[in-house]
Amino acid sequence: QVQLVESGGGLVQAGGSLRLSCAASGRTFSSRGWFRQAPGKEREFVAAITGNGGRTYYADFVKGRFTISRDNAKNTVFLQMNSLKPEDTAVYYCAARDGIVFYSIAGKYDYWGQGTQVTVSS
Repeated sequence: QVQLVESGGGLVQAGGSLRLSCAASGRTFSSRGWFRQAPGKEREFVAAITGNGGRTYYADFVKGRFTISRDNAKNTVFLQMNSLKPEDTAVYYCAARDGIVFYSIAGKYDYWGQGTQVTVSS
């Protein structure tokens, strides 16, 4: 049974940092991604990492602030979030798919975690 389990969310002040983790069990995936969804808004792409070499992709609004990385031995992906802003407040979801082609579309990902809440206070 495939499971993606996120951890690391919480409450932080603006300018602070958080590190999210997403541990996968049951199998490995070529591509892993992070998405987020704020109340009343659609789920949006945040970052992705593809292939064993770890090519990375970011939404424009997180470039320079967030870093996605993976530990293949632990089948875990991380999202280091620095310089957080109140507008980063959302439920963050990790996702996984086969293949190394990059997609920023949520519908292209086959497996999802349950989500972890990130709240940034001003």
